[in-house]
Amino acid sequence: MEQAQWRELVKGLPDRPGVYLFKDAAGQVIYVGKALSLRNRVRSYFHASAGLNQRTMAMLSRAAGLDWIVTDTELEALTLESNLVKRYRPRYNVMLKDDKHYPYLRVTTEDRWPRLVIARRARRDGSRYFGPYYPASVVHETMRLCRRLFPLRTCSDRVLENTERPCLNYHIGRCLGPCTGQVDEGEYRQVVRDLCLFLGGRGEEVRGRLRARMEEAAERLEFERAARLRDQIQALDRLIEEQKMVSTGLEDQDVVGLARAEGDVCVQVFFMRAGKVVGRRHYFLPASSLAAAPGAPEGARAGTAPSRGAPVVPRHQEGAANGRAQDAEILAAFLKQHYADTEDIPAQILLPSAPEDAELMGEWLSRQAGHRVSLVVPRKGEKKRLVDLVSENAREVLNEIKPEEERRREMGREAARVLGQLAGLAGPVHRLEGYDISNLQGRQAVGSLVVFEDGVPRKDHYRLFRLRTPGPDDYAMMQEVLFRRFRRGLEEAGSGSSWATMPDLVLVDGGRGQLNAALEVLRALNLERIPVMGLAKEQELLFLPGRPEAVELPRGSAALHLVQWLRDEAHRFALGHHRRARKREGLRSLLDEVPGIGPRRKKELLRHFGSLEKLAAASVEELAAVPGMNRAAACRLKEYLSDG
Repeated sequence: MEQAQWRELVKGLPDRPGVYLFKDAAGQVIYVGKALSLRNRVRSYFHASAGLNQRTMAMLSRAAGLDWIVTDTELEALTLESNLVKRYRPRYNVMLKDDKHYPYLRVTTEDRWPRLVIARRARRDGSRYFGPYYPASVVHETMRLCRRLFPLRTCSDRVLENTERPCLNYHIGRCLGPCTGQVDEGEYRQVVRDLCLFLGGRGEEVRGRLRARMEEAAERLEFERAARLRDQIQALDRLIEEQKMVSTGLEDQDVVGLARAEGDVCVQVFFMRAGKVVGRRHYFLPASSLAAAPGAPEGARAGTAPSRGAPVVPRHQEGAANGRAQDAEILAAFLKQHYADTEDIPAQILLPSAPEDAELMGEWLSRQAGHRVSLVVPRKGEKKRLVDLVSENAREVLNEIKPEEERRREMGREAARVLGQLAGLAGPVHRLEGYDISNLQGRQAVGSLVVFEDGVPRKDHYRLFRLRTPGPDDYAMMQEVLFRRFRRGLEEAGSGSSWATMPDLVLVDGGRGQLNAALEVLRALNLERIPVMGLAKEQELLFLPGRPEAVELPRGSAALHLVQWLRDEAHRFALGHHRRARKREGLRSLLDEVPGIGPRRKKELLRHFGSLEKLAAASVEELAAVPGMNRAAACRLKEYLSDG
């Protein structure tokens, strides 16, 4: 967009709070920001003295359009910005990569009889989450100790509802036996509360409660119960001694540290509850994310020029100022990303420096938490020592991760370069799409589309196609998938959707036949500019248009690893659909055999239960409650299931 067009566009922006979205020529969202005044904020990008960083200049060089959404307050704009960044994952917003592979412990407090399980990520689902645990092996040791100290059930909901006698865990004292009424709900909930207190770092409080209950049991001459509580207390004492107190205070607080190494950034947070570290997590941001994106014109900025008469800032001072501004942006991104999906937000968060819009950020966090949250940047004393300690840990993590991350980035760059050369592109491959066809013995055929961007799966762009082409005809099925995908891409051009984003390279699973079938579709849609390759399974050979001989990539090469990973992802994605389909098919076949279950009832039962296991575990009352069912039909179905 020309400079004059930007000026006219800015004039039409409202002087109100809201969110603005910069888009590229293809209509894809490349940056999301919030503003107290949309007009003033967007206009500031085009001031001659704006002093924008390299990443923002690269973004503006690619920007071709702007959308905006008006809100009532800046706080609402911040919330909307956070949601839109999560939805679009714009290329020029600061996107931190977190350590999702480190697990949590989850207490399913939303269940009537809660249990302790391992979870891969914390969610807002009513459960209590503790962790993440680092290294991951620690979570299994903690789980083992907790199950010995706090004898909650380990069985699934289905087993709990249908068992007739307690399991071995009950007999060895590792479960209270809620399945057969061996414990009342109040006593069970007390054990759950003790477990949550212990995992939250309040072991001494749990010890006091256990001791009181032991003495009460002894007074009532319940010596067996008192002995069990005594053993729990002794085991708990040993664990409490091993825990490290890192704060003399007993506050609940999160302590955040930040470290840099050769441009890369690591943000680490320690979760402190009652003065003890109960978990930690780190976020990693490579240097490439803070600089201009590859391929952006160096120093490019829409409508900017040096300001005449502006004071000359010494280079070392300018670098320090840019570093502080960058830290403020990174910390703001961390707070929005980390606390958007968690319910466990303490009253105090210690930071190494102030984030962008610190006051507004504190107000947003307070709304998220449901209580007052203060952001503190300590300058001296114990809190400063804690922040320095976490920053030092962040530096250690960065030193561990950086060689591995650099190796992966180098492999990704090398694979993108090699594939770009093979495809005849002017540069490396950015977006790679892979396609596969899968069916169940000729039935329920589906086509899968998986997307990799910069060598990494983009799972929110994965798609499945239920095929209408009669099979088995792999060529015609592949053509149907490609035609539907690219026709929709052309229809939604400029919309910013994933469909509208065209790939740099298409990889189809198969040899010369699948490749030719794909080329026919692209020619019919006038998309011959998109290069296509076929990957044969057995020999791992690449087939390219216009080349009579297949290309064999070197064993162990980054390019071969990438195309194999893409092919396997497409196959895995389709197989996941078929596993779910087989479960539904088994349930459908069973319902066809039950007298009195017609098409309408079968449809409602399938929709309500979804699997044979859930249907078999349902009571007569639950079956009768399904729309279209009655008690007589429910009794017949339950009787049939019991006989089976």
